[in-house]
Amino acid sequence: MKRILITLAIVLTAVNSLFAALPCDSVLRRQAARMLMVGFKGDKVDENSDAARYIRDLKVGAIILFDVDLTGSGKIGSRNITGSEQLKTLTTNLHRWADYPLIVTADQEGGLVARLKTQYGFQPTVTSLYLGQCNNEDTTRYYARRIAAELANHGINLNLAPVVDIHNPDCPPLGKYDRCYSDDPGSIVRHASWFIDESRKSGVGCTLKHFPGHGSAINDSHWGLVDVSSTWSPRELEPFKKLIKKGKAQFIMTAHIFNNNLDADYPATLSRKTITGVLREQLHYDGVVITDDMFMQGIIDHYSIEQAIVLAINAGADMLCVGNNINTGFEPDRPFRLVDIIVKAVKEGRIPYGRIQEANRRIERASATLGKFPQ
Repeated sequence: MKRILITLAIVLTAVNSLFAALPCDSVLRRQAARMLMVGFKGDKVDENSDAARYIRDLKVGAIILFDVDLTGSGKIGSRNITGSEQLKTLTTNLHRWADYPLIVTADQEGGLVARLKTQYGFQPTVTSLYLGQCNNEDTTRYYARRIAAELANHGINLNLAPVVDIHNPDCPPLGKYDRCYSDDPGSIVRHASWFIDESRKSGVGCTLKHFPGHGSAINDSHWGLVDVSSTWSPRELEPFKKLIKKGKAQFIMTAHIFNNNLDADYPATLSRKTITGVLREQLHYDGVVITDDMFMQGIIDHYSIEQAIVLAINAGADMLCVGNNINTGFEPDRPFRLVDIIVKAVKEGRIPYGRIQEANRRIERASATLGKFPQ
């Protein structure tokens, strides 16, 4: 009887949350902005920069940094990162403009996916596949420790790594770049755990990607919809499941993949069956869910950005990645437009306000565990 009453209380709390009264516009806009991870152009910032507007005026939850501007020259050092002292100055300003715990993030997996490159004077890294093949705990911890310390020393408190997809050499965005540790889920879990442990010691959070498993894909969702229905298997969930159970999962990034084994209607990023049904309810994950970039062609070739945002948030995504650094182009005011879309959808009842509150609670809880800058 006691268990039934507890369950009923939980259900009623959830229902009340979904139908909570709306706050004033300024509060709702701030909560909507907290759900955005956005990028900007330039390796220097001042009070009039887009970055300042995003943080100081809009109050976005996270800033994502790149070293190459894919919407411009595409050359090394053409975006936000060109050197050690430059990066420290940049992130000091970013954190200075925030009156809340700002997340500053980058993809620093190691090897071919590293925003802090040796060309800018940073330490060399190795690929995840190299570490998986070495299969040595000390080696993995050594490189993870170096990566985390370098990120922390440069004002970056969240790493969009490690990749916990299963290695498949034929997967264009992953296997061909040696971004996965292994084709064995057990090995992936061990190396990812070591990577996460060393990162946390430096106050750097980690992001497991790409849920519910992108390794079996033979196409790249940057350029179009990827269907893994015939290649995906449930073993691709194992690394996520085990890392969640071990308490290693704080942030998880979704994949823009269609998988009718899990949802016959929507790709994972927009799928309530996948995010809420599988990740939340089956795997018991209550951390932050981050989408892959919402302007990748795997999404916007098939949905308007307004449709995609509403679907993603209702599916259970807490933070929407909008790097503004992709082949679909850069728009300085895009983050403001996305906040308008979210606020409008909440007011019209297309997104329950309780979903906004829930996402903000998760983001605030996770942000509190990350390194604070400047020290």
